[in-house]
Amino acid sequence: MIGTYIIIFIVVVIIATGLFTVKQQTIAIIERFGKFQSIRNSGLQLKIPLVDKVAGRVSLRVQQLDVIVETKTKDDVFVHLKISVQFLIRPDHVYDAFYKLQNPHEQITAFIFDVVRAEVPKMILDDVFEKKEEIALAIQRDLKQAMLDYGYDIIKALVTDIDPDEKVKIAMNRINAADREKIAAQHEGDAQRILIVERAKAEAESKRLQGKGIADQRREIARGLEESVVVLNRAGINSQEASALIIITQHYDTLQSIGADTKSNLILLPNNPNAASTMLNDMVTSLVAANKINESSLEIQPPKKGKNQ
Repeated sequence: MIGTYIIIFIVVVIIATGLFTVKQQTIAIIERFGKFQSIRNSGLQLKIPLVDKVAGRVSLRVQQLDVIVETKTKDDVFVHLKISVQFLIRPDHVYDAFYKLQNPHEQITAFIFDVVRAEVPKMILDDVFEKKEEIALAIQRDLKQAMLDYGYDIIKALVTDIDPDEKVKIAMNRINAADREKIAAQHEGDAQRILIVERAKAEAESKRLQGKGIADQRREIARGLEESVVVLNRAGINSQEASALIIITQHYDTLQSIGADTKSNLILLPNNPNAASTMLNDMVTSLVAANKINESSLEIQPPKKGKNQ
């Protein structure tokens, strides 16, 4: 009876030691007496105790490796490039990935260094910034081809950072600051030119409107003078007498408007010695014209009727 229990115990221990689990997205490599035996997928698995062993586990998840490469550009600028590579093990090539390549990270790093130091020295620093996607594509292309035989697939390669030498960065910042100041000055100059042009347009429009107003005013004055001369001609006054009467009237209207302003200290003087005699002649002519107007109006006015007629 005791022997039976011992046998059952031994069997349970053997079975327990032979059971193992494999996680999701992981593959276990089974070796028998040091030789590859089989590949086990995720789940509960069984191996022969003391005969089989789990040689290793391989992850099928996407992995990422970040590598910083120092190199020199075509214009002799030392620069650090940070390269990020995403890769995974192909499920149908797990054997190659486990047995052919002992340290995949070192192998991928070596290929990245080789590609970057072959591509970047062909470019100047500005081209490195502008063509970083081309550098990443070259890394992905060459690395994919090289790692295919080892069971690895390169998903993506990215140039995530470009860090030039500190002195170069300071110089680049100065150049960028100077360029920004130049652009700002250009924009400010353009704004000033636009302001001057708009101001000139506004001034031209103002002068145009002002000239139009003056022209309209002169036309109205000329029309008024024309009507005045017509009225005076109907009264039997010739053009010379009418002109004298209008000039004298405008003269006294001007004196009246000046006198109405109590703060005015303007004095009008003749600009030539004969101005006084000319004004006197104009006054005499205008008085004669005024008398003719009065006589004409009396002749036109009808006589008044008496009360007892």
